[in-house]
Amino acid sequence: MKNFVMSYSCGKDSTLALYRMIKASNTPAALLITVNKGENRSWFHGVPRELIVDISKSLNIPLILIETSGDDYEIKFTEKLLKAKENFKIDSCVFGDIDLEPHREWCTSRCNEAGIEAIFPLWQENREELVYEFIDSGFKTVIKNVKLECMGEDFLGKVLTKEVVEEIKKTGSDACGENGEYHTFVYDGPIFKYPIKFKSLNIIKNETHGFLDVKESENE
Repeated sequence: MKNFVMSYSCGKDSTLALYRMIKASNTPAALLITVNKGENRSWFHGVPRELIVDISKSLNIPLILIETSGDDYEIKFTEKLLKAKENFKIDSCVFGDIDLEPHREWCTSRCNEAGIEAIFPLWQENREELVYEFIDSGFKTVIKNVKLECMGEDFLGKVLTKEVVEEIKKTGSDACGENGEYHTFVYDGPIFKYPIKFKSLNIIKNETHGFLDVKESENE
């Protein structure tokens, strides 16, 4: 059995990879999440730090934050793996990548530098079947980011269901968003002790992408 750290994006693929590892009786020692120092949000998915902390508490998995400005991303990632190996006695790092070879090579290189194993539980499986497995397992996620040339901003904030997956496919986008068409924010599911309470704010757009801004919801 593996004692692993999870490279966690807060999205559906890394969540499904984590779920599979737990179901197979492996032990998640920590969540490894990269944070943009300038924005205080997770890289790529843009989840605010306070929600990241909530996720760690709900999953009951310790949190390791990699704070980076971007130019030192690679170095910081390896440094945190080495610290996790020392502090948590991990033997591996798990990733949610499906079939993009450059991603696998990058992740494997970081693990090799740290002297641990890189594990890819979803590797080269059918993308659409993985999305349906995620949904059928009972996870809840909202579409957080979209590439505007592929999908309209009306998808932002939608809960990912099989019906929404069909809508995504009709745009010509990949059902799983593996080509970067969309990213998600997972807020509930079978490994969460409680749902993550969040509030949707405004939609932010730049030349290429649309983003749903979210924040921690005030307790009632």
